[in-house]
Amino acid sequence: MADYDHTLIDDVIHSRLRLAVMAVLASVELVEFTLLREKVKATDGNLSTHLRKLEDAGYVLLEKRFVDRKPRTDCRLTPAGRAAFRAYIEQLGQIVSANRPDESPKQ
Repeated sequence: MADYDHTLIDDVIHSRLRLAVMAVLASVELVEFTLLREKVKATDGNLSTHLRKLEDAGYVLLEKRFVDRKPRTDCRLTPAGRAAFRAYIEQLGQIVSANRPDESPKQ
């Protein structure tokens, strides 16, 4: 049985929708809110709530502006957000590698 400190998992990222948002944002420089909403299959309100939590943690930067008199919100990861996402993925990797189903159980 592998030991693992579950408190190392970032609770801000460890939500299905926030994890999806972080994964999308990690793959691009910036993305417009409506495209992000489509990619993560969320409603406007739900995505806004989760983006606020990520923004409050310093992981996401939201830039609001007008384009042709229409509001536009661009979303991007901050350097702290990129680092937190890398650390999160590393922690998950440690859990997976410590608990590979193809290895025989240690007694």
